[in-house]
Amino acid sequence: MGTGSQLAVTAMTILLLSGCAMWDEEQVDVVDTKDDEEALNIIDVRAEDRVSVYPADEEADSFGSVEQPLLYSSVQGAYQGRPLHKHVGDYVKNLAQDLVSNMEYVSNKTPVAVTDFAMLDSDLQHTNLLGHQMAESFMHELHKYRIPVVDYKATDYIRVTADGDFLLSRDYLDLNSRLPIDYVLTGTMAKHQGGVLVNARILGIESRAVVATAQLLIPFYVVDALIPSNSNGKNGIRDGVKITRG
Repeated sequence: MGTGSQLAVTAMTILLLSGCAMWDEEQVDVVDTKDDEEALNIIDVRAEDRVSVYPADEEADSFGSVEQPLLYSSVQGAYQGRPLHKHVGDYVKNLAQDLVSNMEYVSNKTPVAVTDFAMLDSDLQHTNLLGHQMAESFMHELHKYRIPVVDYKATDYIRVTADGDFLLSRDYLDLNSRLPIDYVLTGTMAKHQGGVLVNARILGIESRAVVATAQLLIPFYVVDALIPSNSNGKNGIRDGVKITRG
């Protein structure tokens, strides 16, 4: 074999070895990136290469969505979501566990009231459907821990109307102003990149002292799964049908 042939073979060998080394580095980078993303709970929105990077048996992400959303935008609040098998109540359950884990003075003999959660960047007098639902879910969770809960929205009578029979009211004139309440569970909400940041706490009704705290991020596509009952008729849509004028 001539000198030129030997040089050619040597060059090809070096090139193949370099290619294998580069391939190994790329493989390591992919694995490391995947591990980092899993550690930080980073949402992957690359629909075209999700199958090649992530195993096919991962059917649900850490937020409860079946697979990961194909399109996600926390800035505009728009996404193309997948069916959920977790709801807001599941996140409230985690908040309740955190509250109970660092709770002081509250016992099965100290009645607690639960208020709606207010928007943090408002005058704390405004809420939304998420704030209402979290209050309802917290009443359920506290009762499971055998903490006495007082529903101050209950009236002294049942109002019978053509629309139904009701006991609860948001009209303060219908409610009792003197109730045995020792502590209040309340909190705030702030829109955050990727979701709504919830801050929950329990306060002494007289001392205002904080006796328990918890914090958690609820993803946007879980929050947006709540549908306001007055959404029909808005934006020209009624009962799922778009109405246009002729």
